Amino acid sequence: MVGPTGHVYGFDIQQSAIEETQQKLLLTGLTEQVTLFQQGHETIHTSVDEKSIQAVIFNLGYLPKSDKSIITLPETTLAAIEQSLNILTPGGIITIMVYYGHAGGEDEKNAVEHYLETLSQDSYAILKYGFINQVNTPPFLIAIEKKK
Repeated sequence: MVGPTGHVYGFDIQQSAIEETQQKLLLTGLTEQVTLFQQGHETIHTSVDEKSIQAVIFNLGYLPKSDKSIITLPETTLAAIEQSLNILTPGGIITIMVYYGHAGGEDEKNAVEHYLETLSQDSYAILKYGFINQVNTPPFLIAIEKKK
């Protein structure tokens, strides 16, 4: 999706996620366009050399079919969002898929929503998209556009 000159940076703290992604990249021949980091998303500012990024995608919660005690955390997620906003190009997009039906998930959801509510509408357009007829804490998507 990034085209022949684009580049993707991927972060995950779990080795299994990095290994599985590396295998998929090998099979598709896309290893040159992707740099993977086995570390938390809150290290984007020290890991990515780019001064500006056009898109950031967060998938909060835990890795499916893995240890459900290894989760994203409010403090690291907020740090990663703030760092991403600082290097996001005008017109750029951040999406955050919020899964919160696990221990600690509600705290992270609340922290993210509270932080985003404080951002100026003059600088960012923020959309929350989710189910209204689903039970058991359905996930929802937040999209942030940095205004030009």
